[in-house]
Amino acid sequence: MLAFLFLAVALAVRFLPHTFHFTPVGAALLFFGAKQDRKWMWLPVLAFAASDVALDVFVYHYPVGWETIASASWYVMAMLIGGLLKKDGGKFKLGHIAGASLAGSVSFFIISNFATWAAYNMYPHNLAGLGACYVAAIPFFTPTLSSDMLYTIAFFGVPHLIEAVKKHGEMGSDDIAAA
Repeated sequence: MLAFLFLAVALAVRFLPHTFHFTPVGAALLFFGAKQDRKWMWLPVLAFAASDVALDVFVYHYPVGWETIASASWYVMAMLIGGLLKKDGGKFKLGHIAGASLAGSVSFFIISNFATWAAYNMYPHNLAGLGACYVAAIPFFTPTLSSDMLYTIAFFGVPHLIEAVKKHGEMGSDDIAAA
């Protein structure tokens, strides 16, 4: 249930004022991929793709182009990266979570900037232009990486926090006094 809640929060944040590139989108997708069956993967992809179209058309007044497909492919990739965390048998390790978050941030940087380079005439369509596109995007990578790490660790920590609160609530007054 938390995976769906975090997904809804990430979608809502996209439409609210926020610091550029500081959103819970990557974290929500990683968490969703780690916690949900693959049969549900179409839901976040469809929801975020629809939000991309809505933002492009109604907020940013950009044409919808093939880079929207590139974003949707990254949504799938982020959930697959999250799905790799399931191999720990449900016991998520902080290092693996941080590594998945880093992989998500880096893959978004690579895919989104390649799509920008390929879709627009902002940079020459050669290797030097691609390099210039990636260099120009470096300042946007810092908030993406920061938000992905922060939200990912928070999202994966929430179930532990809930469990600790439940466990504390189950303790009797004698148990609490002894603790």
